Amino acid sequence: MKIPKASSTLQEVIDFYSKSAAFCRLSGSTQKDYDIHLAAICSTVVEGKALGAYRHKSIKVRHLTQAYEDWLSSGVRTANYRKSVLSIAWKHAMRHDVMTHDPVALVQTRSGQPRRVLWSRDQVQTFLATAYGDFRWRSIGLIVHMAYDWGQRVGDMRVLTWDKLDLTQCRLDLTQSKRNAEVHLPISSGLCDMLRQQKEDFKFQEYVAPRVKPRAGAYTPYDKLEISYLINDVLKEANLPTTLTAMDLRRTAVTEMMEGGVDLAGIMQVTGHKNITSIKPYMVNTFSGASKALAARGNDDDEHS
Repeated sequence: MKIPKASSTLQEVIDFYSKSAAFCRLSGSTQKDYDIHLAAICSTVVEGKALGAYRHKSIKVRHLTQAYEDWLSSGVRTANYRKSVLSIAWKHAMRHDVMTHDPVALVQTRSGQPRRVLWSRDQVQTFLATAYGDFRWRSIGLIVHMAYDWGQRVGDMRVLTWDKLDLTQCRLDLTQSKRNAEVHLPISSGLCDMLRQQKEDFKFQEYVAPRVKPRAGAYTPYDKLEISYLINDVLKEANLPTTLTAMDLRRTAVTEMMEGGVDLAGIMQVTGHKNITSIKPYMVNTFSGASKALAARGNDDDEHS
């Protein structure tokens, strides 16, 4: 790949990175994710001009700050992630002496508050009814169903394979991808019925919840962004808040277990967490949970009268 010149545009700098050996070493899903965000970066309009069309030498901190403010419309997390991806591409060019200045590093980012959104049980049931009612969304419904029922990460559910399931014993045996924790979970009757139907329809395929249309003759897993878009489509169809996301399902499951009186040791058996500190981000204080905790103390106002 030809090294960009001093007169090169940001688009050319980004193309230089996306064709590099460093980029090729990334996983396929990460490459797709980066490509989407790098394209969004280049198409961001700053002072009447797409950022990708700027010569990299002319890009100032103010340009990138304006772009960052634009990205915030998609949320703090997206804006920070996009800046991080741009920084990776920019530093790659710096290592090849394309430029010496780094305005990306000077852009101030915002710290997002921990997300506390929960799905209600009615919202989950409405979502599943809508998704299962249209074959286009069958696999998306299953991914949400499994993530919610088992309190697992959507990333593990989207690539779940049939060999991890025993539909006779209604049991899941999974090694999680993030921490290599092993979890052994029962499958509820409703979920087990849907899985049996899915296996009948996709019995020659490796993945439990693949794309419903084959690519190059194979039913492959959805990537993360596809899942987000399709879940949003189902939410709209079901007249549910589009603020709900797949990432909220694990937090919802943990909160429901806490409200049901399950102790942390039991919850960690389900989620695969190895210490209390790592499970804290998934814990949400609720009125229902606090009411049950106070009731469990057995206090009675009459005792103090």
